[in-house]
Amino acid sequence: MSGLGPREASRSDAAPPVTANGLVMAFGGIKAVNGMSLTLRRGELLGLIGPNGAGKTTLFNVIAGALKPTAGTVCISGIDVSGHGPETRISHGLGRTFQIPKPFAQMTVLENVLTGAQNQAGERLFSNFLRPGLVAAQEKASIEKARALLDFVTLSALENEPARVLSGGQRKLLELARILMADPTVILLDEPAAGVNPALLEFIITRIVELNQQGKSILVIEHNMDMVTRLCSRVVVMAAGSLLTEGTPDEVTRNPAVIEAYLGDQP
Repeated sequence: MSGLGPREASRSDAAPPVTANGLVMAFGGIKAVNGMSLTLRRGELLGLIGPNGAGKTTLFNVIAGALKPTAGTVCISGIDVSGHGPETRISHGLGRTFQIPKPFAQMTVLENVLTGAQNQAGERLFSNFLRPGLVAAQEKASIEKARALLDFVTLSALENEPARVLSGGQRKLLELARILMADPTVILLDEPAAGVNPALLEFIITRIVELNQQGKSILVIEHNMDMVTRLCSRVVVMAAGSLLTEGTPDEVTRNPAVIEAYLGDQP
């Protein structure tokens, strides 16, 4: 499908926010993702776990549009976006974070958040000459919104500092604020707990829960099983590129196949 239109004109509110069917991602003769399917339900906070090398990040990259699948389909709210890149996914309400955030180090914290704004008139050359009032109004509104998001992630005091001064956990919060500038309805979180100190992790958890309560559908990759148990009502387990099982956190952690593949053999 090509030439996808605006999010509001094309989405189906009855369809799940994300549906992945029969995804295959092959690199040469190696299938990092092999026939993987999952559905993120509307308003759900879904966990994705598995051992290292299970294919979780590759699956994320396919769903987010960074990789085009060898086979299978990805739909956002019922719209097939399999052949389109990240810019199409964000226009249909899907944003993602990365395990290792890479902000624009020399730009200020506020400027980094502003890069997430979408459909700005100032991005078009002639609008700056023909509609300067609109450009100025949008820039003012974007700055106000970015500051509100920095307040949400408690980085307001650092808005004029270069992003390079932030800690690893603060960079994760900055990336989240930047994604929220695009007003996503679906957020893919890639290991939000990785490298974060316990105090900041608790804060990140509260913000993830709050976003979910606001109606955001969230898919999270995470190795921290305590965090997964606290956040997620349903967990999908991958192994060797495929679906191993799914269920509640309690069900999957008691599953012998999961214990063997993910948690390791136990005496």
